[in-house]
Amino acid sequence: MHWHNRRERFRAQINGDICIHPGSVFDPISARIAEAIGFEAGMFAGSVASLTVLGDPDHIVLTLSEFAEQAYRIGRASELPILVDADHGYGNALNVKRTVEELETAGVSALSIEDTELPRPFGSGGKTGLISIEEGVGKMLAAVEGRQDPSLVIAARTSAISVSGLQDTIARVKAYQDTGVDAIFLIGIKQKQQLEAIAEVCRLPIFLGGAGAEINHLDSLGPLGVRISLQGHQPLMAAMQATYDTLKALREGASPADIDKSIDKALINRLSRVDDYDGWIEQFLE
Repeated sequence: MHWHNRRERFRAQINGDICIHPGSVFDPISARIAEAIGFEAGMFAGSVASLTVLGDPDHIVLTLSEFAEQAYRIGRASELPILVDADHGYGNALNVKRTVEELETAGVSALSIEDTELPRPFGSGGKTGLISIEEGVGKMLAAVEGRQDPSLVIAARTSAISVSGLQDTIARVKAYQDTGVDAIFLIGIKQKQQLEAIAEVCRLPIFLGGAGAEINHLDSLGPLGVRISLQGHQPLMAAMQATYDTLKALREGASPADIDKSIDKALINRLSRVDDYDGWIEQFLE
């Protein structure tokens, strides 16, 4: 796999002057679909991984090895650069270093490490908490230390804007951008004024997740230094609903022939590389 080439493409993207929406992917076929449609990058989120690997909600019960294995399966299926959400790095700063090593080996092009207090601590009542800025800095330094391919992009991620407010967000951005990370990943920015205040002090490319609909427009985000802006994870949700509806219809007596009419077999054959395999069979087995 040519991991370095796709990492260089992703790095060129964030070092440019425009913002893109990555395609939310969850398995090899979804990555091929995103690539075929023309997405410049894919996004593999922790919540999506919990659903696809375990069938469970996002409560940080997925392990690093499970996440890395699925990321590798996604990456090997196409040439699409993949940005992954590595949550809190699966532990303390030492775990973060190991997380970066494993995900780099798995072929991801970029990853984010967040400063949320995870997994959920006892007695929190479900309230989101953040680790201290000092501990966050330690995690980001460890992430950079764990990187061996300099083209791998590491983003420091924080949801402080919705937990502790704008001033704490700015303090965290200032601290994290001096650790050697390549980007700042902000979760929950809803107002343009918030983004403008952060952009004034941020020297690095900005990624956004959960941005307010009124500000999530590529043309206006680019000039503010935003290079990646997520759109959510509707593809997996749609796939789950379609699977449910199909199985339910079959269980209730629908004809498989009727359901098959909705399938574009030529598209399925192209995405699963039927022609390539037919050629390899003729070349190697006949």
